[in-house]
Amino acid sequence: MGMLILGLVIFLGVHSVRIVADGWRTQFIAQRGALAWKGLYSLLSIAGFALLVWGYGLARQQPVMLWVPPLGMRHAASLLTLVSFVLLAATYVPRNSIKARLHHPMVLAVKVWALGHLLANGSLADVLLFGSFLLWAVFSFKAARARDRAAGINYPAGSLAGTGITVVVGVAAWLGFALWAHGVLIGVRPFG
Repeated sequence: MGMLILGLVIFLGVHSVRIVADGWRTQFIAQRGALAWKGLYSLLSIAGFALLVWGYGLARQQPVMLWVPPLGMRHAASLLTLVSFVLLAATYVPRNSIKARLHHPMVLAVKVWALGHLLANGSLADVLLFGSFLLWAVFSFKAARARDRAAGINYPAGSLAGTGITVVVGVAAWLGFALWAHGVLIGVRPFG
């Protein structure tokens, strides 16, 4: 469990700098340059991610069950994960109404993904992993919206075509992940 916690601290810690120390980040970039920040950020993110994946894998070998979720929660998780993939697609597809309205769909995607997985899993490792990501996403979204307001950022309106492409890309990615990649990468087949 220690590796999972260490990985979460490093990964979510580096991703929380804009939440808790945005001024320090700005000063670091001003003194050392954007490339130095991106390099440090990437290195710590990769190390943290590797540790949390390894730690979660170790914790799954001897799970400490806190509760057994009802079977219906798996269906809820699948639906929420579908929504999460559409939100994730909205981050990258240009001129879509989802990003125009929500402003930070990637953080919302993490929030919905984490909530779905919390509903469907009841081990201590699951609560640590998905609960940490959910908590981080709540604070990250709030901080990002506050930065937008302070900077007076206006998001361009989306188009029907951009929104349609976003939904199609999100659903296609979700299908590929749910029907194939989740089993290969995570070892759990959501529909198998």
